[in-house]
Amino acid sequence: MRFTLKPITPRDAWAISRWRYRAPYSVYDGDPTSADSLLQPRLHYHSVFEEGGDLVGYFCFGEDARVAAGRRLGVYAREPALDVGLGMRPDLTGRGLGEEFVHAGLRFARETCSPRAFRLTVATFNRRAIRVYERAGFETVETFGAPTPGGEREWLLMRREA
Repeated sequence: MRFTLKPITPRDAWAISRWRYRAPYSVYDGDPTSADSLLQPRLHYHSVFEEGGDLVGYFCFGEDARVAAGRRLGVYAREPALDVGLGMRPDLTGRGLGEEFVHAGLRFARETCSPRAFRLTVATFNRRAIRVYERAGFETVETFGAPTPGGEREWLLMRREA
């Protein structure tokens, strides 16, 4: 499948904010009250479309791709890299499209931002995504945070050269 990234539109943000995933991935559910925030230019959100024109996911680059625990611990300040966040439409996950999807976003970011390296943060329970990121060339830099009953999570910080 061929993927194309375009700047996010209000219609795309509305759709993405309503996506719902099956447990345990429901932590990635969209929030309808956050649709407007996806449109802020400083967050660099882009919609992803497949060749037939259907919305299949999104990427964001920079600050919004970081998690609060990592900011508190200073993990993002240790070395320069472009932070990458992404999400695929729930009905498409687990179907073997992830690696190609990730590569499409990295190609786009390489062409538009020219970073030296890419970095992403993923919850440690999300083994499915971690395998995709490893196949796309990412390596674990460190683990931070810790699971707690209050909702804190343990995270992997992953990195690859651009």
